[in-house]
Amino acid sequence: MSRSARRAPATTPQAPSSGRPDPGEKRPDPGGGRTGVSRRGVRARLDILRAAGGLFAERGYRGAPLAAVAAEAGMTQPGLLHHFPSKEHLLMAVLAERDREARRRMRVVWDMGGRAALSALEDLVAHNAETRDLVQLFTVLAGESVSAEHPAHEFFTARYAQARERTRRVIERGQDRGEFRRDVDPAVVAALLLAVMDGLQIQWLLDEEVDMRAGFALLVDLLLRGLDETLSDADES
Repeated sequence: MSRSARRAPATTPQAPSSGRPDPGEKRPDPGGGRTGVSRRGVRARLDILRAAGGLFAERGYRGAPLAAVAAEAGMTQPGLLHHFPSKEHLLMAVLAERDREARRRMRVVWDMGGRAALSALEDLVAHNAETRDLVQLFTVLAGESVSAEHPAHEFFTARYAQARERTRRVIERGQDRGEFRRDVDPAVVAALLLAVMDGLQIQWLLDEEVDMRAGFALLVDLLLRGLDETLSDADES
């Protein structure tokens, strides 16, 4: 897949109270329904978001100057700043835009719960294998955002906290249904699932020979066997 390809994926966490920009701020109506927002302006914003998403994925936030984003979008830097008042605003808009589809897919998993949800996670990993640019964007920016000074630090902190909590509920629901053993901490299983998913994605980004779908499918199989309440009962007897 060409690095220049642009893909777009749910609502992002609430804007932090630190004064950083709201990820949803000035989000355009694609249909042009908002007063004063022209179709040309909507197209320009989408071009900027695609250009910024690609460059942030390739170079990271620090390594992609606004001038480069503007050039990639086919406009001047002042033209870009007309739509996004700062690089930080642009970053948060990119994250909000690309996060929507990812969250929609995760909601399907979260709503299932139990064994079905773990199996559905395999489909999510398979989908990620077809969206390299998106995976790379979030992997690069999540790595950078470990620094508390990074403008996306609070975004990714909240994103991971929510993902862990929702996945914990998936396991807890399986326990409530009698599908999973009750002597296993759901929070530990949730953290393990997310860690393996992210770890496989990093290895795959570095070497496409890594089969993250097969790796994650094996993890799910091992977890389902280890969490199986009926097997646990058989062992005890």
